[in-house]
Amino acid sequence: MKAQKIIECVPNFSEGRDPLVIQAISECISRVSGVKLLHVDMGQSTNRTVITFAGSPEAVIDAAFEAIRMAAEKIDMRLHKGEHPRMGATDVCPLIPVHGLDLEETVLYAKKLGERVGKELGIPVYLYEAAASAGHRKNLANIRSGEYEGLEEKMKQDEWRPDYGTSEFNPKEGATVIGARDFLIAYNVNLNTTSVKLANEVAFDVRENGRPLKDDATGQLKRDAAGEIMRSNGMCPSVKAIGWYIQEYGSAQVSMNLTNMAQTALHEAFEACRTSAERHGLLVTGSELVGLVPKKALIDAGKFYLSRQKRSSGLGEQEIIAMAVRSLGLNSVSEFRPEERIIEYMLEEQKNPLAELNLQKFALETASENPAPGGGSVAAYAGTLGAALAAMVANLTAHKKAYESQLEFFSGVAEKAHSKLKELLFLVDEDTRAFNGIIEAFRLPKTGIEEKKARKKAIRMANKHAIEVPYKTMKVAYSCLELIRSMAEKGNPNSISDAGVGALCIQAAVQGAGLNVQINAMALDDEEKKQEYLHKANSLEEKTLKEVSSILVFIKNKISSPGT
Repeated sequence: MKAQKIIECVPNFSEGRDPLVIQAISECISRVSGVKLLHVDMGQSTNRTVITFAGSPEAVIDAAFEAIRMAAEKIDMRLHKGEHPRMGATDVCPLIPVHGLDLEETVLYAKKLGERVGKELGIPVYLYEAAASAGHRKNLANIRSGEYEGLEEKMKQDEWRPDYGTSEFNPKEGATVIGARDFLIAYNVNLNTTSVKLANEVAFDVRENGRPLKDDATGQLKRDAAGEIMRSNGMCPSVKAIGWYIQEYGSAQVSMNLTNMAQTALHEAFEACRTSAERHGLLVTGSELVGLVPKKALIDAGKFYLSRQKRSSGLGEQEIIAMAVRSLGLNSVSEFRPEERIIEYMLEEQKNPLAELNLQKFALETASENPAPGGGSVAAYAGTLGAALAAMVANLTAHKKAYESQLEFFSGVAEKAHSKLKELLFLVDEDTRAFNGIIEAFRLPKTGIEEKKARKKAIRMANKHAIEVPYKTMKVAYSCLELIRSMAEKGNPNSISDAGVGALCIQAAVQGAGLNVQINAMALDDEEKKQEYLHKANSLEEKTLKEVSSILVFIKNKISSPGT
């Protein structure tokens, strides 16, 4: 999204069986300018739908309000039945800071939304998590305790008066919980049983809140001095879990909310379920994510399982995510499409069309009569290939028997090389965008005095950008030589020629991008700035030529004298 501040909103609606109702809610969200609808997840057995959208804070507030209004109109809680705990047509509506603001600021928007819903729609609203008005309201489970059926009596209690809206029970709409929280992962693990009791046994083992403790002699629940039920410590901090049966899957699940990835990662929750399941004579048969997931959760999972297989984690992002999807069994109940389920992918707006072309199409596009892509983009791509070869040598070496003790080292080199590769691949398109920026600046009107000033300024800025992009290509490409040298010296000798080719690709990238810096610097009207750019580019080129020459001498000597 282009907005500097981005909030994600993940409202849960008490309807998962009527697509027309969910379509109406989704459409009213999509109609709000400045909001992007990211995902709609309908659940038949739970009779619940999770919708994810994001955008600027003000736009998200408007969209959330419209969605709550539509849900109140279309959903009748008197008729609702489902597996998931619930208390209203819009059951819960969390706001999550994504970019440009913190949780504290997001709380202000949650309160603004809650006040508007209560005032304009007359729906009872409770604030929870970071926006909670009292300690006992922070936990969603506490607010939702008793569910819809117990809501009328609950609202009569002073400690459970709504924060906004009427205190009168509305049987059709129920109540809504609105709040601000950090990213939460809704995650279900599938078991090879239909028993809810056994699924709950696993949930008790896994969740932070553990299981209620009983007195061995009496079988009665143990209580502390304050009369509170005593509980065991669960395996996973910051995880909430229950067991249930999903009819459409024909199996029971452990349904979890992971509220802090730093305390319990996705794969850690999965492995905890597997450990507990085995203890109870069960098998984990896969899992599913509800809504969207941060990319880091799957990257961390993929690296964890690669490490278990004693494989390098220095693979491409797509390969690492594919490993996570396979290992967690995310395709077990429905197809998992990363491009539709990872929040960063869904929020991406800038495309890199050149980087996404295959080799043949990229070559033909370069060979066309269009001036871009040109030498700058090709130079960046040459650097990409150099970084790729460094990663390849590291990965090939990492799983060789003679190098098993150095897996962490070679895996680290491959990861660094992949990071450089991504930067250079982005610069393939960025160089063409920079060239197009110059063309657009020259096309600006030059009729009046102000227009001429604006045009001159735009041309100057475009030229500056067209110099800085290839210079960045030079810097990133040069930084790959350290990795290439280490692979030439320490990598598998059978791949040493690949390291040499990588060094030559880097040389082409640096020299090629340097030519672009030079020709674009000629257009500057600031002589001092021009000379500064030329000096930096020439200096970096000299260092590159010296280093590549040294690497190639080492490689040729190694090839000609393999025993040394």
